[in-house]
Amino acid sequence: SNLEDSKDLMAAKSLKRQGKPIAAYVEIKGKRYEELARLLGKTVDYLILVGKDWKIIPLENIIADLQEEDVKLVAAVADEKEAKTALETLEHGTDGVLIEPEDPSQIKKIAKLIEDIKMGYYELKPATITRIEPVGSGDRVCVDTCSIMNIGEGMLIGSYSQGLFLVHSESLESEYVESRPFRVNAGPVHAYVMTPDHKTKYLSELEAGDEVLVVDKDGKTRPAIVGRVKIEKRPLLLVEAEYEGMKLRTLLQNAETIRLVNEKGKPVSVSELKEGDKVLVHVEEAARHFGMAIKEAIIEK
Repeated sequence: SNLEDSKDLMAAKSLKRQGKPIAAYVEIKGKRYEELARLLGKTVDYLILVGKDWKIIPLENIIADLQEEDVKLVAAVADEKEAKTALETLEHGTDGVLIEPEDPSQIKKIAKLIEDIKMGYYELKPATITRIEPVGSGDRVCVDTCSIMNIGEGMLIGSYSQGLFLVHSESLESEYVESRPFRVNAGPVHAYVMTPDHKTKYLSELEAGDEVLVVDKDGKTRPAIVGRVKIEKRPLLLVEAEYEGMKLRTLLQNAETIRLVNEKGKPVSVSELKEGDKVLVHVEEAARHFGMAIKEAIIEK
């Protein structure tokens, strides 16, 4: 029989016309069920996919077919391994998982996996310092967050959105000042800072209640809420680095307590940096437009 005439699909379309939210539950036992799932996915709000074995289930096909549709995909999984497959298939993954664990300890593992995926990850590369010099004074921004940052954590900051430096938090004690582990002395008002959802903002735009992204030396991220932003006139240092032929620049306050992170993951004071040293940066493949990454040619100097 024609799948377009299936009772499930007719019922879904009828409920849709009444403006009701709809979920469909499809057990994928073969190709026809996969087809039915695709058709339902174009109508329903939530599509729950149940399979006896995700290694065989054409999850990729269903995700690819429905990525333009306004439907949330949920895959039934038995353990952490299946959940990882479902959530990471085709980069996009399913929107969620329905847990049917044979072993209850899997529930905690899956919850942690989802947390890790939500937190996200930024690839950090070692860039070589090519120039470092004092350039006079400017308005620099301290970002005080509502979170305590650990050693190895900071924010991604830079003059060009396609290449950002990992600027370390003030989580280290020094003989000059006490530690302020909630703070990143981020640089001048013009610089970009990475925020959650893979967007950038100018430091001058930040205000209390906004979210910024805290990133550690391994590229793991977590969001933090801005509690206060302090803008003061301070002497600045121009930092220039190169990664695979690409130039990156940022300006930072010229003070011992301002640190970048070297290729070994250790904080290093800008007052000790010299040409040839390596520091961690995040390089963006796509240029940024309105704060979102888009592939196009933009030249910034």
